[in-house]
Amino acid sequence: MKLFRAALLATALTLPAAVGANAATPANALVIAQNIDDIVALDPAQAYEFSAGEINANLYDHLVQYAAEDTTVLAPGLASSWVADEAAKSLTFTMRDGATFASGNPVRAEDVHYTFKRVVTLNKTPAFILTQLGWTPENIDEMVTVDGNTVTVRWSGDFASAFVLNVLAARPGSIVDQVLVSANEVDGDWGNAWLNTNSAGSGPFVLTDYRAAEMVRMQANANYWGGAPAMEQVIIRHVAEAATQQLLLTSGDVDMAKNLTPDQIGGLGDAVKVETYPQSAVHFLSFNQKTEELTNPAVWEAARYLVDYDGMTQTFLKGQMEKHQAFWPKGFPGALEDTPFTYDVEKAKQILADAGVATPLNVTLDVINSAPFTDIAQSLQAGFSEVGINFEILPGTGAQVITKYRERTHQAMLLYWGPDFMDPHSNAKAFAYNSNNADDAYAATTTWRNAWAVPQEMNDKVTAALAEADMDKRNEIYLDLQKQVQADGPIVIMFQAALNIGMANNVNGYVNGSNSDFVYYRLVTKN
Repeated sequence: MKLFRAALLATALTLPAAVGANAATPANALVIAQNIDDIVALDPAQAYEFSAGEINANLYDHLVQYAAEDTTVLAPGLASSWVADEAAKSLTFTMRDGATFASGNPVRAEDVHYTFKRVVTLNKTPAFILTQLGWTPENIDEMVTVDGNTVTVRWSGDFASAFVLNVLAARPGSIVDQVLVSANEVDGDWGNAWLNTNSAGSGPFVLTDYRAAEMVRMQANANYWGGAPAMEQVIIRHVAEAATQQLLLTSGDVDMAKNLTPDQIGGLGDAVKVETYPQSAVHFLSFNQKTEELTNPAVWEAARYLVDYDGMTQTFLKGQMEKHQAFWPKGFPGALEDTPFTYDVEKAKQILADAGVATPLNVTLDVINSAPFTDIAQSLQAGFSEVGINFEILPGTGAQVITKYRERTHQAMLLYWGPDFMDPHSNAKAFAYNSNNADDAYAATTTWRNAWAVPQEMNDKVTAALAEADMDKRNEIYLDLQKQVQADGPIVIMFQAALNIGMANNVNGYVNGSNSDFVYYRLVTKN
């Protein structure tokens, strides 16, 4: 066993020389075992993977951001204040006094302009989040302007400033140090190659070492404007095997293991603790309205009572998903957290009988051929069969299932959806809007893909919410939309993804919000 463990440590967790293979982790460092082989890029103008998002959240700041202290509140970041002019479609930000980059360079309004121009010009994967504001390489100098210590951001389109603020809080809005990045530019690449192995932010940590599919090391920024982190460094070791992560955690060689399976979580014992964090993906069952037998609203209503929500989340989904029945995930402003539906076969039977729905109904159910999706499908198959709705499960690869979904050739579909950025419109458009249901009017939404001709009233509400400047009123519209979709429609939202993380009992203050951009190490302490 000693030889086996030594081999694991040699290959998976080569700690600094001061730390022996069998010793506890350093008191001033947080050591994490995590699968980080998804990282393609670390430059915030290019990075689009989950692990990259977690890292960049600790290296960079935004003008406004969902901070570690409360990931549900949009707070001042590098801007201390801002003024919206809805008529002029503009926001003017006043930069925070005294904020500096980790390099020591002051954070200036010019850095904001440079950052946004850089994202739009490079036009890498996440650029669409900013370019939806009407920004192009040709007009960016007019859309983002600097006047002393202020920067004004303009947009085209009927967007409320509340929506634009959420766009600017997304990953490509990470402000970079123009002086430092420009000094490392090669052949007009805007410093892209350099920023994929280095950082140039004002955040609480600095990237000091990155080796692809091996490790990430971040050093504390002692001069961080929000207060220096307690941990002097964060070390993330690439450990692909969950079993290896479990061994390293229980032996005390890492402080945290991020990719444990439910079985491993259940077998950790009292030596470590497990924290659960809701994630942003919502899982749903949908019915294609091109299938005549599935167009009766009574079928939609009955379906809501044929899902064994508690049975699944308390058994094979335990630690992976939580019961959630609205399109905007819990943990985000404007989320509806009511869960009015329970597994009730008799009620479903009565709904179908009252509506005169003839059974049996034979329906194909497409599902991704991997756990836990196939397990969910089998549970649905058992529940729906109780009322004479017979699912024929059609497993396929993710590509096969999604291609069929996009072509609207399925009957019933089991899938999931996650927002591209933290604004309710990202999901409202997907679940409550469909202005053109024609076959040649493709839209990347659950409504169009299920051929659901959304009532015009709901379309109008989605449009109104996007243009609503008052944040509270805007959230009220989204709450109302969620209630409508929850109560009546061919899309049955069942679960929200959850993440279980094992960690040493002395680790406190770790923050893991609803998506990878809200993972923060600044407040971590080790007692």
